[in-house]
Amino acid sequence: MTEINPYITFHGNCKEAMTFYQECLGGELSLQTVKDSPMADDWPDNMQTHILHARLSNNGLVLLGSDMGSPEVSEKGNKVSLSLNCSSEVEMQASFLHLSKGGKVTRPLHEFFGGTIGTLTDKYGMDWIFYYNKHPQ
Repeated sequence: MTEINPYITFHGNCKEAMTFYQECLGGELSLQTVKDSPMADDWPDNMQTHILHARLSNNGLVLLGSDMGSPEVSEKGNKVSLSLNCSSEVEMQASFLHLSKGGKVTRPLHEFFGGTIGTLTDKYGMDWIFYYNKHPQ
């Protein structure tokens, strides 16, 4: 089946942000700079160390990112929230704690129907929704 993966646009701090996400969520991180890509000659010198493509993967989680967008594209209100459906309460609490460092908890973890839910905005301005279903079907 086809997958859909979130692709986050940063403005010069993609490596820092994706490394932070790896520390919080685990997994394997690959980073490709402009200068290490076949497109290097198409970009000015000041863009050569920017991240052209980043990929963080951990089991079913895939998070993609790049520095190659313009600030106008990622204004608050025209972006998505990243929803993390966790496999256990322990995983959810640990990920929530790590991702909230330097950010803002907008809704603490709390009971919600048959599970636990919480929201935060991380230190890079990304909105996250955490959910753990205590009674999966």
